[in-house]
Amino acid sequence: MNTLSIDKDLERTARRRVAARMGWTLHALVFLAVNAGLVYLSLRSGRDWAVYPVLGWGLGLLIHGLAVWVRLGGGGLYEHWMDRERERLQRDRGQRP
Repeated sequence: MNTLSIDKDLERTARRRVAARMGWTLHALVFLAVNAGLVYLSLRSGRDWAVYPVLGWGLGLLIHGLAVWVRLGGGGLYEHWMDRERERLQRDRGQRP
């Protein structure tokens, strides 16, 4: 691989990671805004029903965060799985990983 190709790969990887982190951040901001409204409505009604959407959506946000932020071998979970799949495909083709 030449330097230009490596630079393009680094740029592509950096863009993908930043996009994933921005996606999670937007998810978290929407979670906070919507659930703050739901908690407000829940408290005004005198019932504590808002805990259910907060817990359910919070679990989804946690899983999304783990996939984006947890580092496994230098990348997120998605990148780790992609690397493993690339290696498997290269092995199947008889190429070196």
